[in-house]
Amino acid sequence: MQLCFDWRIIFLRAAGLDTFLDRETLETIFHFPNNDGSYGEEQRSFLATQGARRPIVFLAFPPKAAGTFLRGAAATAARGQVLRVCYAQGDRDAQPYLPTFLAYYAGGFCRGPLITHVHMQAFPANTLFLEAFGIRPVVMVRSIPDMLASYWDMLDDADGGSSLPMGLNCTIPPGFRAMPAEERAKIMIDIIAPWYVGYYATWSRYAQANPGAVRLLHYSDFVRDPAGTLMQILDASGLAATRDQCQQAIDEVWAERFLHRYSEGVEGRGGDYFSTAQTGHIDRMLSYYPSTMPLRSKLLGL
Repeated sequence: MQLCFDWRIIFLRAAGLDTFLDRETLETIFHFPNNDGSYGEEQRSFLATQGARRPIVFLAFPPKAAGTFLRGAAATAARGQVLRVCYAQGDRDAQPYLPTFLAYYAGGFCRGPLITHVHMQAFPANTLFLEAFGIRPVVMVRSIPDMLASYWDMLDDADGGSSLPMGLNCTIPPGFRAMPAEERAKIMIDIIAPWYVGYYATWSRYAQANPGAVRLLHYSDFVRDPAGTLMQILDASGLAATRDQCQQAIDEVWAERFLHRYSEGVEGRGGDYFSTAQTGHIDRMLSYYPSTMPLRSKLLGL
């Protein structure tokens, strides 16, 4: 085992990665957690020490919930840098990539705070990872029909070309754009909506079991007061900013909002895309998860 690790050190030294990572950090990179994602006491203590070194703004938003817009605003207000913190996420749920975090805490990547936006569910391996570093994630609560409507628009308009992007943890049927609207609506409800239901099932359960461990935001509050929402994000991450600073950052990013994938930002637009029966189907899926009950009216856009 020691010989194997020494070869890894040689590899990292050849790549120049040992110049700012000490031996204990390098050992941690190659130390697997338990199968459930938990860490032993010694490693957990080490990760907590690293996490105290620098702040991280961690937006664990679902797609189409203003995450790209707000990450840009957070980077502007906090003078930070947006970084990808997962390994080749592609079109899957994000999972944090340990070497990236350890390198950041050791002083790598950027001088200011790390800002990241990932479509991540609150599975135990993910939340145990964040807890080990003391990272407080931020989650946005928005109407699922409204997000599906925005997702639908994205699929229709993607790149303005003929190819379709992959869906999140799913494959979009190749003839999607040519299908009648009624058929496309069924696909959104049958294939895409279950991911959103599962997303809120995991985060609502985690938030209830761990009070204060996650900051829940509401899209309606963001629409009414975007600067106030940005202040909450930074506060949850241990960063201080005045309302004027946050408003200035919002205004700066708003001028380039289309580059940040901010489209309509209109509440209730899901009603123009999906029938009452289809919204009822989302409600039935949510009903399997009692933890979502306090959020049900907002998740359904009622």
